Amino acid sequence: MTNPSDYRPAAGEIPTKPGVYRFSDPSGRVIYVGKARNLRQRLANYFAPLPTLHPRTARMVTTASRVVWTVVGTEVEALSLEYSWIKEFDPRFNVKYRDDKSYPYLAVTMGEKIPRVSVMRGSKRTGTRYFGPYSHAWAIRETVDLLLRVFPIRSCTSGVFRAAAASGRPCLLGYIEKCTAPCVGRISPEDHRDLAEDFCRFMAGDTGTFVRRLEAEMARAAGEMDYERAARLRDDLGALRRVVEKNAVVLDDGTDADIFALAQDDLEVSVQVFHVRGGRVRGQRGWVSERVEDLDDGALVERLLQQVYAEKGADVPREVLVPALPEDAEQLQTWLGEIRGSKVSLRVPQRGDKRALAATVLTNAEGALALHKTRRAGDLTARSKALQDLETELELGSSPLRIECFDISTLQGTHQVGSMVVFEDGLPRKSAYRQFVVRGADGEGARDDTEAMHEVITRRFKRMAAERAGQEEVDDDGVPIIRGIDPTTGRPQRFAYAPQLIVVDGGPPQVAAARRAMDELNITDVALVGLAKRLEEVWLPGEDFPLVLPRTSEGLYLLQRVRDEAHRFAITHHRKRRGRAMTRSVLDDVPGLGPSRQAALLARFGSVKAVRAAGPDVIAEVPGIGPKLAVVIHEALVKPGILEA
Repeated sequence: MTNPSDYRPAAGEIPTKPGVYRFSDPSGRVIYVGKARNLRQRLANYFAPLPTLHPRTARMVTTASRVVWTVVGTEVEALSLEYSWIKEFDPRFNVKYRDDKSYPYLAVTMGEKIPRVSVMRGSKRTGTRYFGPYSHAWAIRETVDLLLRVFPIRSCTSGVFRAAAASGRPCLLGYIEKCTAPCVGRISPEDHRDLAEDFCRFMAGDTGTFVRRLEAEMARAAGEMDYERAARLRDDLGALRRVVEKNAVVLDDGTDADIFALAQDDLEVSVQVFHVRGGRVRGQRGWVSERVEDLDDGALVERLLQQVYAEKGADVPREVLVPALPEDAEQLQTWLGEIRGSKVSLRVPQRGDKRALAATVLTNAEGALALHKTRRAGDLTARSKALQDLETELELGSSPLRIECFDISTLQGTHQVGSMVVFEDGLPRKSAYRQFVVRGADGEGARDDTEAMHEVITRRFKRMAAERAGQEEVDDDGVPIIRGIDPTTGRPQRFAYAPQLIVVDGGPPQVAAARRAMDELNITDVALVGLAKRLEEVWLPGEDFPLVLPRTSEGLYLLQRVRDEAHRFAITHHRKRRGRAMTRSVLDDVPGLGPSRQAALLARFGSVKAVRAAGPDVIAEVPGIGPKLAVVIHEALVKPGILEA
């Protein structure tokens, strides 16, 4: 670890012009690349006191040992140079939107003398028209198979083409009229190129021209009583319409746009993009990347657009719709326009169909992130690695096969609840989840989260002690404390099974409260950590500084997932209690009248007012309510002060 003050340049040495800067580690490897409209102002932010920096930034500047910069003429030049250096040096602290999938494209090799249509992957080639990307190669082959009826252009490989030309006989597609067979001279290279141009125009969205042309030709053939040709044109027309149906119109104004969305948490960001051409969704891409920079949504968008459109042959549409605008939106828009060769509109959709489509893209991004997390959590190898990481990083002595996480949820100190979630072997065991109603010392709730955490941890381990002692009773939350062994698992029931690791949602105050509760009960064989959500810091009891796990650590991912599940469970419990409090009925104050009997009364009488008007004998006729309870209900409802309901 280095001290940033050792390599900090003097303020007067740094120019105030636009430029690009590089941080390098002691071995000379570039670890971070950034740009700035004012280099002096931007670099000063990196050399602020370490406690004030975001942990990701602090880790970067303490890893580096040198910073250099290059002044450029404009901010647009800075964008280009920044991306070039990121691509060249692959710095570890820059977000890299690496798409780990190889998406197939429908490609037409217009750069060749005899253009060919095919499925292509990988980097784009000069002189080739691309349509897509598609999710699956078979979707492209289905589309091509339909279109070759109307646009019978070459689809064979170079080897097949040369063999057919040498033998003077076309391949099977030439015989079944799905190729005009330029290999044997059935069509001239010029006419074949025109046919390929028509194919590209149709794929680019000009579908109406060709549909109307076929309709006119079919009508003409039928008028001339050439029914065989009319039937052929009818089938061709049906093929075109099926292709059009596969790409439904989503924007009626014939928009050409790429629509981006981001779904993220503290560790990863999910990217989705819909490629809309001619008002139709022509392709979709999506991937998940690791977050290693402290960037807001606008800066993440800037990084994303740089890496998507800076590649050679990138297809920049007229509109680029994003979830947030970068700080340098005008310069980024100019840069995109230079790549496209004409003006590009970069904006956030505010209303109408484009906003609705952006919401659909966001839904896909959120679903992809959730699926990514689910698959990662379900991976046996990843779970084993996570438990090993926690054992090593927390110095536990053995893998934490059972982890319990606690969280407190409240709204301005009211309806305080606690949650306990359990993960065994890296997977949630929902049957072992527990909820706590926080009472506080005076029965009116805890003063703050730390007091609530102390109470919940105390009650959890008191129940464990009670079960191990064989006590049979009902605790203050109405949860039975039962001694015995679960016949299905052979494990001790409920709270008797002790965890190897306790995780609390919070930082040093919450960890200290939990540690105090465990010390009071002499619990010394259970490890304890806290996970602070904003910075993803792992806090150990009694430590002045947090433990920072590597961003790629499976152990950190598991802690985060455990913490998020505890938070979700606590929020759900809190909302239910708050909802019940807001819909409280006067029947709730009647002794012996639970929810099912209340429902039976209301089903019979329709309202509390009708129940009040009925006598005890009529109330007693309701199933589940006897004469004694009927008298109690009647007397409670006719008390002075009971409001009409």
